[in-house]
Amino acid sequence: MDEMVVRTQGLTKAYGKVKALDDVGIEIPRGEIYGLVGQNGAGKTTLIRLLTGLAHPTAGTMELFGATGASVVAQRSRIGALIEAPALSLDLTARQNLEALRIQRGLAGKHWTDEALEVVGLTDTGKKPAGKFSLGMRQRLGLAVALLGRPELLILDEPVNGLDPTWMTRVREDLVRRAHEDGTTILVSSHLLAELDLFATRYGFIHHGRLVRQLTAGELHEQCQRTLRIRVDDAPRAATVLEEDLGIRNYRLTDGQSLQLTDHLDASAKINSALVGAGVQVSALDVRGASLEEYFTDLVKGA
Repeated sequence: MDEMVVRTQGLTKAYGKVKALDDVGIEIPRGEIYGLVGQNGAGKTTLIRLLTGLAHPTAGTMELFGATGASVVAQRSRIGALIEAPALSLDLTARQNLEALRIQRGLAGKHWTDEALEVVGLTDTGKKPAGKFSLGMRQRLGLAVALLGRPELLILDEPVNGLDPTWMTRVREDLVRRAHEDGTTILVSSHLLAELDLFATRYGFIHHGRLVRQLTAGELHEQCQRTLRIRVDDAPRAATVLEEDLGIRNYRLTDGQSLQLTDHLDASAKINSALVGAGVQVSALDVRGASLEEYFTDLVKGA
């Protein structure tokens, strides 16, 4: 059985009568890259702040590395995190920022600083203070802070924000390497679904503070399989034709004028003929796969 590095049950955070997080239960096994997906304000950062101890839950339980209750506090030393904007001393250089944090965390040896700076390409910034860094350089320094000391659990909130395509690729490759070679567990919060699809192994979709779905990358790709999409003037009538005239029951109504079929994809001509013969006007009929954005949009509509 996979070791669960992160597990929450009924996790809730309320501010007055408003629930920023509502009854959330997630599970992240060791070595997985968990993509936390949601719109702005969905509750992603609130969940991250609870896991890292920057906020306290209103209700529910949280487990880190098998520890619960007060024991969770000690386990947070095994976490590296980048939350919202990097917390940096802008008058210090990149190396000085990392050295201060290295000493604070009790990491012996300057090689930890050298390693983190090399990973993010900031070894040659010299005496330039972080306050004069570009947005992308500050983001990379924030990532170096999270990576310092090779933490067992990385929690990254929009880690590629401000990075150019080259550095997005390099960061992604480094995270995959850490997960595969070191067994590092990674929680990545992002709204860039196409980017997450390149390396995430599990997903949690969050909307209005609630976890609406949790699934593996393989299960997600199955959900985004090729479908036959039909747009008509009367979806209920079209559904009746599919069931009663053609014996097709594996379909779903996506709105008042559209249907999706996951099989019978090679029978589009027959289906079109049956619908038109029954007086249903067909305005579009095509076979295509759902994008991650479309899948998430459907989830949100259902929620």
